[in-house]
Amino acid sequence: MVKISVLQHAPSVHLPARPGDPTPTTRNLDPLMHPFARARERNRALNAAKMDKLFAKPFVGALEGHIDAVEVLCKKPGSLSAVASGSWDGGVILHNVSERKHIRRIQGAHKGKVSGLCFAQDDRLLSCGVDSKIKLWDASPQDDITEQRPLNEYPGKSAFNSIDHHRSDPLFATASNIVQIWDETKSAAISNLTFPTSTETITSVRFNLSETSVLGSIGSDRTFTLYDIRTGKAERRIVMQMSSNALAWSPTFPTNVLLASEDHNLYTFDVRQLKTPTHIYKGHVAAVMSCDWSPTGLEFVSGGWDRTVRIWKEGQGTRPEVYHTKRMQRVSSSIFTADARFVLTGSDDGNVRIWKAKASEKLGIITARERAAIEYRDTLKDKWKHDNEVGRIQRNRHLPKPVYQAAKLKRTMLDTRAVKEERRRKHTRAGESKPNAERKKMVITEQT
Repeated sequence: MVKISVLQHAPSVHLPARPGDPTPTTRNLDPLMHPFARARERNRALNAAKMDKLFAKPFVGALEGHIDAVEVLCKKPGSLSAVASGSWDGGVILHNVSERKHIRRIQGAHKGKVSGLCFAQDDRLLSCGVDSKIKLWDASPQDDITEQRPLNEYPGKSAFNSIDHHRSDPLFATASNIVQIWDETKSAAISNLTFPTSTETITSVRFNLSETSVLGSIGSDRTFTLYDIRTGKAERRIVMQMSSNALAWSPTFPTNVLLASEDHNLYTFDVRQLKTPTHIYKGHVAAVMSCDWSPTGLEFVSGGWDRTVRIWKEGQGTRPEVYHTKRMQRVSSSIFTADARFVLTGSDDGNVRIWKAKASEKLGIITARERAAIEYRDTLKDKWKHDNEVGRIQRNRHLPKPVYQAAKLKRTMLDTRAVKEERRRKHTRAGESKPNAERKKMVITEQT
């Protein structure tokens, strides 16, 4: 009998399992069978990078209400939408970011500017100002949003520059010419924290998010100081080349602290080793006035005197995302929202602006198919980021002309300084002057 060879196909392999399902497809994954696969993938990565720039519309909206520069912003712990802002006109406004309306509006909360805001427990808000007063307000939603009587008032002896609340206890810290610890139930400070031989003005103070008895402060004499409220004294401090304007503790790495400096840079320090910063973030062309970590701890936002907002990736010291508008003036405060999707900034023009943390992110409902396509494009961009064309598009940042020209001038000055140092070393005795690493130049001394 003759044996006949036939091709046999199981229908289950080639037909949909259920009505409406897509028809199954089989692919040969042998690279030799697909000679143009890499070229196609590279083209898709290039298109994904272009689409990212094409759909980059970071500005979402503005929250109005202040008639002078917005000095300070703070978000409510445990809430995605409640944000408070304080202005130079002495007013405090509690915003609902998602609905873009006012929850509470307190006109004339302080005489002069509001220099510090923080939320206390049970829907209450603490504010301090240059009128040497701390006031405790009810921040719960009410029918009369203009109710203006504080729940409590704490008189001080000098103008306050900053305030921060303890994470769990009814304690808060203020910064003036010294750091003071207050109890909500007492009308006077319960503890004064100061470094021996220190005479500076404290510009900002923040409790550590994990080790809540530890707090850090920055001063006008270029210092960053660590205090412990259990011992009631300053533990350590460093003196830097230039003074800092803001500090923020990392939410995921309790020992990491971020400082925004007058020398146009941001620095992250590990408080266990304060002699050198762990990273330097360079990009601003004027003093950095504010900074805040994302709740994920993977990125942070900074606002500067150069009228730009920049979003940095942790550990990546150059090429941040740059946000700007024609009307936005000097940015004095910037914070991330609790879901890490939006950034809020307050500037000298009296507006609180809402930005997307990822400029090209789509707002609204995203289907599973869209989500898969977005993730695929992100993977392609990451895989092909070292390609010349893809990398060039991803690195490109549009800057306003004054900022671009200032950055160009700054680069020229730094290059000239480097050439001068190199020539000086060449014409001195061998080994007499060794080049110092950039990070080792930042801290002048550490004191305990």
